[in-house]
Amino acid sequence: MKLIKIPDYYNYRIDAMFDCYKWDPQFEDANTLSEYALVLTKEEAEEVATLTEQLEQETEEVELFLKNHLRFAKQLQIPKDLWKELKKMRNYNPQNHIRLTRYDFHQTIDNKWVISEINSDVPGGFAESSLLPKLAIQYLKKPNYTSIDFGENLQKVIQKKVKPNGTIMLAHCTSFSDDRQVMQYLGDELSKKNYQILYGSVDHITFKNKEAYSILDGYKQKIDSIIRFTPLEWIAKFRPKTWKGLFDTTTPSCNFPIAIFTQTKRFPLIWDTLEKNNIKINTWKKLLPKTMEIKKVSHQEKVVCKPAWGRVGENISIKEACSEKEYETILKDVKKHPKKYIAQEKFISKPLETSSKQTYHICLGSYAIDKKHGGFYARMSPVPRIDSQAQDIPVIIERT
Repeated sequence: MKLIKIPDYYNYRIDAMFDCYKWDPQFEDANTLSEYALVLTKEEAEEVATLTEQLEQETEEVELFLKNHLRFAKQLQIPKDLWKELKKMRNYNPQNHIRLTRYDFHQTIDNKWVISEINSDVPGGFAESSLLPKLAIQYLKKPNYTSIDFGENLQKVIQKKVKPNGTIMLAHCTSFSDDRQVMQYLGDELSKKNYQILYGSVDHITFKNKEAYSILDGYKQKIDSIIRFTPLEWIAKFRPKTWKGLFDTTTPSCNFPIAIFTQTKRFPLIWDTLEKNNIKINTWKKLLPKTMEIKKVSHQEKVVCKPAWGRVGENISIKEACSEKEYETILKDVKKHPKKYIAQEKFISKPLETSSKQTYHICLGSYAIDKKHGGFYARMSPVPRIDSQAQDIPVIIERT
């Protein structure tokens, strides 16, 4: 991997905003759009793609096993409102739904790949992984780079699962522009395929005989697919009237609630149980650092504490990436609510150096769509924690 600077960054940033759905490339005072592109060799891209598909094969096997053996999932501490609905998933058939995940890869100082987590429920980065690489290649004006179009790969799977000219509900938190830009990109692309697109939230969906219907004013009709961008644990807190229908709907969905089993970072705590039941997790064990209950850790500086249901790098106790006050606040909360966190052995990520001698840590997200590799989404940070202030960076691949 290496970083190369994008020429004419000012105009590149404007084009990203207006042509690539990067509407607000800012978080508080931090610019979240990198002036660099991340370059993978062909061999690196192929290796990560292969590992992604191996991980996804194991993940599906785990989810299907837990669906039928819920007693083994109790240690995951899934929120009570969600737990009550899990029995409804018994008739889940992966062939009818669209399964989308993203694994977060990091390269260590000894040039090995590790993963920090799986974004199993509602991974984002749709436009950033589809349009930004093409824009970066255009500005670099070099024909020796290529990219993988995640959006195109996702659309192909949707077209296989959803009837032609059907109605698709893009369910998201409608008050968040970050969520809307993800859905708007996908909706605009699917509209070109002659699908009718509805933009709404999960409480704009009702269910009859396990089929989904829109209750949006002016669009009260049957829905042929649900593409959900609201996390399940958030939905459980919102408690919209008909949300429980998500768990046994026959309407093709992305993602179906079975994703909840591996979304929680407590997932590795049941690995011994899974292996005793002949469920293979060899790739997971190879790539994910050892994960433990907080109570089993004696020296917290040797591990990273993570919220079991955390997202976007929030409240992760990497000492060198936190202010002293933030670090102490996290550890106090860990001590007060140990079941809400897990401890993960630290790994040392390999920073990449720019031409101006700046260094950045990279998180390379690798998508799987129905068990096939779907593309890359990367973020970078000057500190070894990829959080809300990290920058989106296009991923391009060297041609042979």
